[in-house]
Amino acid sequence: MKLVSNMKSDFDALLKEEGIYENTNDIAIKRVIAFQLEEAMKAQSITKTKMAEMMNTSRAVVNRLLNPDNSSLTLHTLEAATNALGKRLNISIV
Repeated sequence: MKLVSNMKSDFDALLKEEGIYENTNDIAIKRVIAFQLEEAMKAQSITKTKMAEMMNTSRAVVNRLLNPDNSSLTLHTLEAATNALGKRLNISIV
């Protein structure tokens, strides 16, 4: 476990040195969020169109939400998505 921790620290340091840490981290977080939302939608057989209806928004918003390369995301949109799926949003700062 120590080796993995050291590798992560070294990798984070490299990304910071290159000036791309924040952008890379944003993209990684968004990919996880998009994956989790898509999996929850699949499990409940919810289409993008149905998800948009459940969130009271447009399908374009849902497409942006599920696009792993689009890191723009508001807490309001994320909360609407999790509520529509019957899930809870849990954010922690570590």
